[in-house]
Amino acid sequence: MSPDETVQARDLRACVMNCTLKPSPERSHTAGLLAVPVGILRDQGVVVDEIRAVDHDIAPGVWPDMREHGARSDDWPLLAERVLAADILVVGSPIWLGDKSSVATRVVERLYAMSGQLNAAGQYAYYGRVAGCVVTGNEDGAKHVAMNVLYSLQHLGYTIPPQADAAWLGEAGPGPSYLDEGSGGPENDFTQRNATFMAWNLLHLALLLRRSGGFPVGGNSRSAWDAGERAGHPNPEYR
Repeated sequence: MSPDETVQARDLRACVMNCTLKPSPERSHTAGLLAVPVGILRDQGVVVDEIRAVDHDIAPGVWPDMREHGARSDDWPLLAERVLAADILVVGSPIWLGDKSSVATRVVERLYAMSGQLNAAGQYAYYGRVAGCVVTGNEDGAKHVAMNVLYSLQHLGYTIPPQADAAWLGEAGPGPSYLDEGSGGPENDFTQRNATFMAWNLLHLALLLRRSGGFPVGGNSRSAWDAGERAGHPNPEYR
């Protein structure tokens, strides 16, 4: 990708992956919090593609198309096209038993399945893209979930900006969730500030990467490594 200083927010795409356990049209509190960064990005001109993962048949596994490995059906190959069309990925998850949802785990596994693909520069496919996450729930674990999701995404090749997560937690145990009347979530200054900062930081970093032609190439090309280039590795014998 060549540098292009003319790239604007309207030239960017975002994919928002809601990993709620609730199929449509059931109300999703995670979607309620995701609406904050979605609204900001859309207001700036970014094209936002929203996916509720549980509405799709995402087969378990770590291959790009699990139909080639025994699955009867698999919607992931079509979803993967939407993910790879985006400069920005936001993963949203509720907390269950202190961890991200089972749907979020499966989405991360399938993202991992594509992580070996390469871009035109020979880097891994997610290089030059940015990611963040939001978390909702009524139990402890928001930072644990954010650590897990953001670590996983950066390990796969996404670039993570500052303040790339936002969360809302209600009272521990049964009680009002984010969108419920009287929950206090939509009015919580800490949560709303973090969600806003996350949206803008994702946008700023995505623009920087697109305008500079992607993540810099140098010492990080799988194609070059496979061809024998060792990018200054300090062990002469290894080279």
